[in-house]
Amino acid sequence: MSLSTIRRERLRRPVREMLAGAVATFALIPEVIAFSFAAGVDPQVGLFASFVIGIVIAFAGGRPAMISAAAGSVALVAAPLVYAHGLQYLLAAGALAGVVQILFGLFRLGVLMCFVSKSVRTGFVNALAILIFGAQVPHVIGGGPATYAVLAAGLVLIYLVPRVTTAIPSPLICILVLTIASTWLDLPVKTVADLGQLPSSLPVFAWPSVPLNLDTLRIIAGPALAIAMVGLLESLMTASVVDDLTDTPSSKNRECSGLGVANVAASLFGGIAGCGMIGQTVSNVKYGGRGRLSTLFAGALLLILMVLLKPVVSQVPVAALVAIMVMVSIDTFDWSSLRTLIVHPKMSSAVMAATVLVTIASSNLALGVAVGVLLSGVFFAFKVARLMRIEVENDEAAQRLTFRVFGQVFFASSDMFVDSFDVRDGEGRRVLIDVSEAHFWDITAVAALEKVVQRFKAHGVDTEVIGANAASSTLIERLNKSELLGERG
Repeated sequence: MSLSTIRRERLRRPVREMLAGAVATFALIPEVIAFSFAAGVDPQVGLFASFVIGIVIAFAGGRPAMISAAAGSVALVAAPLVYAHGLQYLLAAGALAGVVQILFGLFRLGVLMCFVSKSVRTGFVNALAILIFGAQVPHVIGGGPATYAVLAAGLVLIYLVPRVTTAIPSPLICILVLTIASTWLDLPVKTVADLGQLPSSLPVFAWPSVPLNLDTLRIIAGPALAIAMVGLLESLMTASVVDDLTDTPSSKNRECSGLGVANVAASLFGGIAGCGMIGQTVSNVKYGGRGRLSTLFAGALLLILMVLLKPVVSQVPVAALVAIMVMVSIDTFDWSSLRTLIVHPKMSSAVMAATVLVTIASSNLALGVAVGVLLSGVFFAFKVARLMRIEVENDEAAQRLTFRVFGQVFFASSDMFVDSFDVRDGEGRRVLIDVSEAHFWDITAVAALEKVVQRFKAHGVDTEVIGANAASSTLIERLNKSELLGERG
């Protein structure tokens, strides 16, 4: 990295960068704690991860000004593994997920995210919002009147404070006010201290305590792949948001590898894997963060606050965190998608709905996205296939029948292509197959063309293929089917 790049990304406007990073940190604290108990781990696991990821991604990531930490989407994927096998297997899965992400970036596979359509992205966001909301219900049900009162008060503060001031994030004010109130009134509510241990020192390097054998790999392989794909998807989506907000490009492949390095480091220091945080990133950019210093400061400040303010953080009511997560789920859900569900093409709406339903049914965001991408590809192929058409011109004087092919010929339209030719129409005539307005994409398309020509030849019909473009001709020649071009039977 050149000296000019370091100055631009880290040292430009240091005070503003650090202030923006501090704002992102304050917005990060309550969510990281909430995501930790959503994953079924101690708060210190999420906080350690967020600190390590923030520090590492500031140097290794490809998108300056982006905030990455322990995220709700990853927590939801990780929760079943924690409940079934414990924290150490989660750390091993996080490290393996990081390796997958590093390879993803090294092989420049970040471009694959362009195949994630808007319908899939909308379904992903909506499913994530629903799962986050559903994960909060067990923390509220049976909590008693005090719990419901704290939850209601939290929602009121979160949504009303921004009308008065935006200098301090309303979730932080919610935590401060409700912590003071519940302590002063001695309310019978569950606190963060009841959820698990908060950090009291710096994280310590240690290998996950799991057996190094095939059984361990079998246990962690699925969750690791899910963590890797969900993390990559959310990080690349967040990077694209920052690109739009700042009108600057970023290296998506480097972001993939940087996230992988950060997740390996986080796992080796006892933290859960993470990814880009859309809300905190937008806050960072909104308050002036443009370079890597804001990301670096956000990560460093997080651990400082947690260690120094541990007695206070321990008294935070869980219901206050639930209120924050309810706000996150409400703001995450794309409410406009409900209005456009009827207006948009049926196939696009079906993709979005399928992504949501599969994700909720499986509690696996990666599986939901995979199904959505697959359906998008199938529907696209079906739509393009229907655009292919063949027009027939009959020249009685010349005893010539011309088939003019328009559109794309590939595996999905090859059967339609073959069925459009009736060899009986060409008997006693010369047949021209004009493909100047068509394109042959794959071996299935070439095989379909060969099948049609051979059918005509078998019935003694003089047949010629004309007008193949350069790309189609190259494919046909590569498959050793050059006799199809310009041949007369």
